Amino acid sequence: MTDIDRAAEAIRAGELVVYPTETVYGLGADALDADAVERAIAAKGRPRSNPMSLGVPDVETAAEYVDPTERERAFMREFLPGPVTVVCERRESVPDVLTAGKDRVGVRVPDHELALELLEAVAPTPITATSANVSGRASVLRSEDLDDEIREDAAVVLDGGETAGTESTVVDVSAGTIHRRGAMADEIEAWLDEH
Repeated sequence: MTDIDRAAEAIRAGELVVYPTETVYGLGADALDADAVERAIAAKGRPRSNPMSLGVPDVETAAEYVDPTERERAFMREFLPGPVTVVCERRESVPDVLTAGKDRVGVRVPDHELALELLEAVAPTPITATSANVSGRASVLRSEDLDDEIREDAAVVLDGGETAGTESTVVDVSAGTIHRRGAMADEIEAWLDEH
């Protein structure tokens, strides 16, 4: 059994998995399983008022969990996969605990081979796309730097070497707002101005 198989099995069993992305290491759980999302929140010591994003292998799969506008679809086609989190209207299957009760959710399609392999292995189920660190501590760029609390709570750690380290840019395309500037923020801003 490969590491990806073990990680996919763990996610299907409601457990936590650490996986690399093109930005930082992420903490993955079944994003549709409220109990699994609760475990991710607890592992991070994250405030419940803080929504989490969901990760999927491609834009087509994203459309099963969000209802993107034409402008959001155009943006996704341009920037995904990539270091961008796109905030869209969520569908009913997305649990309140993931979005902190909000009606929108961030969508991430990471541009990283291991992350995409994991997402394809569990597809169409989305996984949580949140950094694999205890809230308030630095994001993790190498698996050996994981916080002990995260390492203990994760069933599987996928090691993809060192990541780039710049957080994804979080963008609400319909509002034309960048919530968090990260990788490619200037290109994203230019796209928002032009479209």
